[in-house]
Amino acid sequence: MDFKKLTPEEENIIVYKGTEAPFTGALLHNKQAGLYLCKRCGAPLFRSDDKFDSHCGWPSFDDELPNAIRRQLDADRKREEILCTACGAHLGHVFVGESLTPKNVRHCVNSLSLEFKPDESAKKEIAWFASGCFWGTEYHFSKAKGVLETTVGFMGGHVENPTYSQVCEGDTGHLETTEVVFDSSATNYETLVKLFFETHDFTQTDGQGPDIGTQYLSVIFYANDAQKAIAEIYMRILTEKGYKVATMLRPATHFWSAENYHQDYYDHKGTKPYCHIYRPVF
Repeated sequence: MDFKKLTPEEENIIVYKGTEAPFTGALLHNKQAGLYLCKRCGAPLFRSDDKFDSHCGWPSFDDELPNAIRRQLDADRKREEILCTACGAHLGHVFVGESLTPKNVRHCVNSLSLEFKPDESAKKEIAWFASGCFWGTEYHFSKAKGVLETTVGFMGGHVENPTYSQVCEGDTGHLETTEVVFDSSATNYETLVKLFFETHDFTQTDGQGPDIGTQYLSVIFYANDAQKAIAEIYMRILTEKGYKVATMLRPATHFWSAENYHQDYYDHKGTKPYCHIYRPVF
């Protein structure tokens, strides 16, 4: 069997059974559709459909491909190690009985042990939403069906590559914005717009909850006329329901990604948003 040449970091984990630091793996927050392969030999191991957010700091799967994984007790006889059946590469450990998913299994895997092969049939589209503090906005969109990736950042201002501190001063014109990459064969823009309105107070005119300032206003940045038309339909529906909709529609401009420590903030912290709460409206 031909093995891929490994970096020293990959070799430390795959061969010498090391562990990467939690919340550092490149595949931890990957939500794309596809297969996860063994980094050393390329054998398919896990499906993206079986990946879930366990908040443990490593990619987690509640199932494996048939005969892809071999289990054995660790040297300390306390944990159960998982290895690639094809080549014996160390992947991580498996835990049973945590009740995190209906299957009640968690394969806790090092990102460096894996290679991701995206499903080329997935149709990617992008949307941008501002609804107050981007930590809370991202929290809800990142867990929505069909969403492949979320990134928090800034849009709508006049300063290039602004920092969080600059935006907080309120002089750059930017709004805290979440970029949502979604698979249009699994969800649609209409569903995301409804989620946007159902996870914040779209009637507030000066910010969101206790976060006051122009950077916290409610805005949908539309990428094209079709997105604009869908947003207008739902704003009209809300108005007909008696709501005074403060949300603004603006054409999308350049999106600037925020600093790394802002990405997936609530997942890292292990808590939930304080001013972004899901409430059915439609």
